Amino acid sequence: MNQPPTPPPAPAPVSSDDKIWIILCHLSLILSVGFVLPLIVYIVKKQDAPNTAEHAREALNFHISLLIYSIACLALTVILIGIPLFFVLAIGSIVLAIIASVKASEGVMYRYPLTIRFV
Repeated sequence: MNQPPTPPPAPAPVSSDDKIWIILCHLSLILSVGFVLPLIVYIVKKQDAPNTAEHAREALNFHISLLIYSIACLALTVILIGIPLFFVLAIGSIVLAIIASVKASEGVMYRYPLTIRFV
């Protein structure tokens, strides 16, 4: 009659090379390569390693959102509120990137808060 729900499939194991790429994607902001590294990893790994591509896509969306938020802060510097917002944005982005890389090293998919999903 009423069948129990089937559990979701277990995530595919990630190779050590892919795990390094995933962590580097999340830390690319700190490494000063911005959205370039996640974009390249996403394009290259899209077909071969969907889990790696998903992490790269999340990091790419986060970096694009940060760019938009930075432009908004730049516009708000005219009324002086943008300067403290820049500091909050910078500290928050570094903290979130570190949290995401730690979660990724544990094999967990991390979703950045306040991220606009473009890709």
